[in-house]
Amino acid sequence: MAQTTNDIKNGSILNLDGQLWQVIKFQHVKPGKGPAFVRTTIKNVLSGKIVDKTFNAGMKMEFETVDNRTLQYSYDDGDNFVFMDMTSYDQIMIPKALVGDKAKYLLEGTDCIVSFHDGQPLSVELPASVVLTVTHTEPGLQGNRSNAGTKPATVETGAEIQVPLFIGEGEKVKVSTEDGSYLGREN
Repeated sequence: MAQTTNDIKNGSILNLDGQLWQVIKFQHVKPGKGPAFVRTTIKNVLSGKIVDKTFNAGMKMEFETVDNRTLQYSYDDGDNFVFMDMTSYDQIMIPKALVGDKAKYLLEGTDCIVSFHDGQPLSVELPASVVLTVTHTEPGLQGNRSNAGTKPATVETGAEIQVPLFIGEGEKVKVSTEDGSYLGREN
């Protein structure tokens, strides 16, 4: 069955000129005058480059299948991170570049979703939030300020985040892996 631009969804992987592109967002547009078209924002799976591209509605497209597997982070090995497939217990080397800046929220034993195409890892998706222990922070001083104060804190992975003044060393905090924001205290 041939697929067309009408089958585009967020997260779809397209093969354009031999390169894999992931659809970040799309919009079907039907102007009052002229033919309908599909406006997309696509990301090159390998380089991470983001491009806006417009396709005519109904145009034939080449979609690729991507295998998403849940792997557990094991350890850092030079230029790679080592993940373990918990069903086959295979160890898989993932280049650090695929994880990017989110590596500072990666803790041993964290389950991540890794996308593969023809056996090649394409992307690594961390959970939305992780629980980390605060290893260093200055004592919070209450003062005369109009809003709730925050202070820098270093967590066990080495990342520095902003936490409320009442958080002390040794406490577990929930942190967003998207932007590194403090989400709350964990017991």
